[in-house]
Amino acid sequence: MINRTLIRIKIVQLLYAYYQTGNRFVETAEKELLFSLSKAYELYNSLLLLMVDITRMADEIINDQEERNRVAHIDTVISHRFIDNKFIAQLASNNQLMTYVDANKLSWSDEREMLKKLYAVITESDYYAEYMMRETVTYADDRELWRKIYKNIIMKYDGIDETLEDRSIYWNDDKETVDTFVLKTIKRFDEANGDEQELMSDFKDNEDREFATTLMHKAISNDQYYQSLISQSTRNWEFDRLAYMDVVIMQIALAEMLSFPEIPVSVTINEYVELAKCYSTPKSHIYINGILDNVAKRLISEHKLIKKI
Repeated sequence: MINRTLIRIKIVQLLYAYYQTGNRFVETAEKELLFSLSKAYELYNSLLLLMVDITRMADEIINDQEERNRVAHIDTVISHRFIDNKFIAQLASNNQLMTYVDANKLSWSDEREMLKKLYAVITESDYYAEYMMRETVTYADDRELWRKIYKNIIMKYDGIDETLEDRSIYWNDDKETVDTFVLKTIKRFDEANGDEQELMSDFKDNEDREFATTLMHKAISNDQYYQSLISQSTRNWEFDRLAYMDVVIMQIALAEMLSFPEIPVSVTINEYVELAKCYSTPKSHIYINGILDNVAKRLISEHKLIKKI
């Protein structure tokens, strides 16, 4: 689940904070990076669990309504289709998810009001109404309902963002990225896999973990060299006027260019130009693109960078 785009985002955020706080211990920065990435994986599991806990709240609400109907001698039959959803049942019994949830003591039980509000919004949606009106539903229908719920309600519900911010400072900027992984996970679910359905792992492999720690280490250890390369591609007064976030972004980009020969220069530049659009000034991505391109060409001409533009 933790891909290189997320790794780059985290390193930009943490390196900026690293300089702002005056921290100068590389080992501490690397530990903070790995911890921050582990919190992103915790968020992924928490959001999967959220769908299960919404269903549990729905079950509680429906049971309460049935009890009130029984006491009042009301014969109205309440459908259990939503709470009997086969996709959610499979998710709730998923061995990988439940092992993680138990080990990390994850729960939404203290957010009862939010769960109730989410369930209310779900029941008012057109796709819920269409689902409940079908004569019969398949596993694919059950899974598709939750894909729509997640994409159109959970991803857009402001109350979740507020709750996540209260739970962890590391989750402030993670949800948008993690949401995409949750949607991919929903699509990958197959009824035939039962409770052994594979979820996304934290790191795809050791190579990505090494990419994270090496990039952070290189960006900090060689910061003066990278900043001198940036300065050489600008007039001195221009370098002094660069937003500090822009310097940090370019510093990490240069660390990646010079430390990972298998990654094309164009890929690196594009990745950090996109990050600049999110984390810096409106025009930053334009001159960051120009400066990085200029530095790369100069390093290649000087045989200090051996790979293609």
